[in-house]
Amino acid sequence: MVPNGLARSAVRAHPVAFAGTFVALTMTAMIVSACAFLADTGARARAVPHRYADAPAVVTADQRAHLFTGSGEAREDVGETVPERARIAVGKAAATARAVAGVARVVPDVTATVGAHHPAATLTGHGWGSAAFTGTELTAGGPPRTGRDVVLDADTAAARDLTPGDTLRLTTADEDRAFRVTGVARAGPGDEGTAAWFSDAGARALAGHPSRADALAVLTAPGADTEAVASRLRRALGEGPVVRTGQAKGAAEDTDVAYGKEALEALGISFGALATLTAVFTASGTVALSLTQRRREFALLRAVGATPRQIRRTVATETLLVAPLAGALGCVPGAALARWWFGALRERDAVPKSVHLHLGAAPVAVALGVTVGTALLAGHLAARRPARTRPREALGDAARERFRPGVVRTLLGLGALAGGVAMARVAGQEGGEDAANLALGVVLLLMTAVALLGQYVAKACSWLLGLPLRAGSAASELAAAGTWANARRLASALTPVVSAMAFCCTLLFLQTSEDRQAGLQQRAGLRADHIVTGSGGDESAGLPRTAAERAARTPGVAAAVGVLRTTVLVEIRSGGTFLQTADAQGVTERAGRLSAVEDLGVSHGSLDDLREGTVAVDRLVARGARVGLGDRIGLRLPDGTEVRPEVVAVHTRGTGLSPIVLDRATLKGHVASPYDAEVLVRQEPGADTARVAEALSVLGEVLDTSAWTRAADRDRAVNRWGNLTMALVLGCFAAVAAANTLVMTVADRRREMAALRLLGATRGQVLRMVHWEAALITVSALALGTGIALLTLRPMTEGLFQAPPHVPPALYAAIAATVTVLTFASTTVPARAVLAGMGRR
Repeated sequence: MVPNGLARSAVRAHPVAFAGTFVALTMTAMIVSACAFLADTGARARAVPHRYADAPAVVTADQRAHLFTGSGEAREDVGETVPERARIAVGKAAATARAVAGVARVVPDVTATVGAHHPAATLTGHGWGSAAFTGTELTAGGPPRTGRDVVLDADTAAARDLTPGDTLRLTTADEDRAFRVTGVARAGPGDEGTAAWFSDAGARALAGHPSRADALAVLTAPGADTEAVASRLRRALGEGPVVRTGQAKGAAEDTDVAYGKEALEALGISFGALATLTAVFTASGTVALSLTQRRREFALLRAVGATPRQIRRTVATETLLVAPLAGALGCVPGAALARWWFGALRERDAVPKSVHLHLGAAPVAVALGVTVGTALLAGHLAARRPARTRPREALGDAARERFRPGVVRTLLGLGALAGGVAMARVAGQEGGEDAANLALGVVLLLMTAVALLGQYVAKACSWLLGLPLRAGSAASELAAAGTWANARRLASALTPVVSAMAFCCTLLFLQTSEDRQAGLQQRAGLRADHIVTGSGGDESAGLPRTAAERAARTPGVAAAVGVLRTTVLVEIRSGGTFLQTADAQGVTERAGRLSAVEDLGVSHGSLDDLREGTVAVDRLVARGARVGLGDRIGLRLPDGTEVRPEVVAVHTRGTGLSPIVLDRATLKGHVASPYDAEVLVRQEPGADTARVAEALSVLGEVLDTSAWTRAADRDRAVNRWGNLTMALVLGCFAAVAAANTLVMTVADRRREMAALRLLGATRGQVLRMVHWEAALITVSALALGTGIALLTLRPMTEGLFQAPPHVPPALYAAIAATVTVLTFASTTVPARAVLAGMGRR
C-alpha cells in the first residue's frame, strides 16, 4: 500500500481530477467531524455539582417517565426523560433516610420563585435549612420560622431599604402576600443567585408542592464513610429514589444538562447520520467520476500487460495519497463549524452554559475513518470494470462510453425507489411525529435511488428534454447528442445538484408549512382581545392564580381565563409504542369561559365538560394515541406522574394553540412553576379597548393578539433556526460538491472540445453547447429535486398538520435561481478556461 511511482505520476498528470476528489473528501471530513464533535460533547456532558458540592449525598426522584412494552425477555422500557423536574415525597423518604446508620441530618431542598416590586424583579428562594450545606450565614436578625417569614440577601434588602422587622410584599402563585423580614444573610458558595430564604415548609408551599422537594440533601455523621452511607441509603429507599454522590450530584441540581445532552446527541447523531450519508454518496460519486475520466489510461495499462491486481493497487495507492490529507485538513473547518454551531445553540438556550464544547481525538478519528474508507471503497468499486476488462478489449471500451449501469446497482436502485414510494404511502397514513420520522427515510431512499439509477435517470432526462433541443440550433443539437451519449457523465453532474435541491426544499418548506398552519390556527382560534403576561419580561415568574379572577372583575371584561403552559408526555400507539412530548395548557373552565377566549375548533365533544380527570386533545394527537371521544389517554404529567384522563373533546387547532388542554387542578403540584403564563381576556361588546387595556395593566403587561402572536412566533424561532441551519449546512455542502463535480466534468472534455474546434465549430458555438447542457442539467435537477421534496413533504405535512405543504413562490424562486446560477457558473467558467488554452480562431 506504499504509493508507487505510477500513482504519483497519475496525481501529477491529472491535477483537476485529483483536486476535485480532494475537495469532496475534505468537505466530507468537515461535515462528519463537526457532527461528531457535537455528539461527543453531548456524550461527555456532565453537570458539575455547585449547590450540593458540600452535601455528602443527595437523594432525588427518578427523572425518567417509564413505559414498558412486551413481556418476558422482550420486555423493554421505552420511557423518556420527564419534561420538568420529578420531585421526591418528603415524609416517607426523609424518615427512611434519617434512620440509616451514619446519617446525621436530612434537609429537604426546594427552589421557589416570587415576584417583588419597587424595583420589580423575580426573586429565587430556598428553604433556610439548606444553609447547613451551602455556607449561607446570617449577618443580621434571625432565621425564618413561619410561612410568612423571609430572610433576604444583602443586595435585595439594600435595594428596597429593608431591615429585620420590616414588611415586604411579594407576589406568589396564589396571591400577593406580606412577609416579615426576619434577617439579612450573606449567600454562601452554594447559594449564589439566591435572593430570599423561607422556612422549609414555606418554601415548598411557595413552589407549589408542599409535600415534595426537589432533592434531599443527606448530611453524614462525623467520620462516616460517604459511599458506605450511600450504599445503605440505596438499600433502604429501594427502587425509585436515586442516591448520588461525588460528581454525580451535579445532575440533581442542573437538570438542563440532560436536555442539552439529548439535543447535542440528537443533532450530532441523527442529523450527523443524514449529513454523513449525503457526504459519503457525494464523495464516492466524485471519486468514481475521477476514475471514470481516466478509463483510457487504465485501458492502455491493461493493453500493455498490467494485471487486475496492479490496477486495483494503483487506485488504492492514489487514494491514500489524497484521502488522509483531505480528512485531516477537513477536520479544521469541521472544528470551526462545530464551535459556531455549539455557540449558536447556547445563545438560544438549547444547551446550558455549564456545558462546554469538547474537541477530542475520537471525532477526528471517526472523520478520518469515514473519509479514507469512502475513498477506498469508491475507488475499489470504480476500478473493478477496468481491472476486469481483457487487454485486447480495453482500448475499444475506452473509446466510447457504454451504457452499462450494472445489474447489482440497478437492483439496489429499484429497491430504494420502491422502498421510498412505499414508505411515503405509509407516512401518509400515520400521524404526528411518525409521519416526520418516516418522511426523513423517504428522502434518503429516494436520493439513494437517484444515485444508484443515475444513468437511467440521465438517459430519461436527456431524451425528454433533448426533443426540443434537437429542433433548435446546431449548438443545442450538439448538447442533446452529447448528453444522450454520455449518460454516466450527466448522472455525475445531476446527482449532487438534485441532492442540494431536494434537501433544501424539504427542510425549508417543512418550516414554512408549520409557520403557515400555526399562523392560520392562531388567527382563527384566538378570540381574546387582550393577553396579560407577567410584567418582568422573560425573567418574570408569571401571574398568580388570582390574576384571572381580578381580570374578570375589571369593568368592560366579559371573560378572563388564566393559562398555565407546560409540556407533557403522550403515549403514542401508532407505529409502535413510545412517549412523545406535547405542549399543554392548564385552564379552569367555568360556564364556557374558555370558548369565549379560544376557539380550539372542537370537532367532537365539548370543552364545557373539561374538569379534573379529563382532557381535550388535538385530532393528530388522538390519531397517534389511537383514542377517541370517551376513551382514556395515557399521559405523563410534567414531573412524570402517570395519569389516564378521559377525552371529552377533540379539537383541530393544536399547532397554533395547544394540542393538550387539561383542567388546571390536574397539573397542580406537578409543574416546575405554579404561575399562570398569561391571562386571556375577552372584552364586552362596545367596550373601550384602550380603557380596558389600561385597567388590566395593573396585573401585568397587556398585549394585543398580534403582539402575542409575534411572541409565540419567537418561541418557535429555535426550531426555525435549526431547520434553516441544517438546510444551509447540507445545501452549502451539496452546492460545493455539485460545483466541484461540474467543474471536473467540463475540465475533462478538453479532447471533445478540441475535436469540435478542429471540425470548424467556433468558440461561441462550443460555449452555447455548454450553456444548453447546463440548462438541461438545471431543468432536470429542479424537476427531480422538487419532485422528491414534494413526495417527502406531502405525507409529512398531512401527518403533522393535515394540510398540503406550503411553498412560498419567492423562496422557491430564490432556490431555483441559486441552482441555476450555480450550474451555469460551474460549467461556463471551466469551459471558457479550456477554450482559452486552445488559442483563438
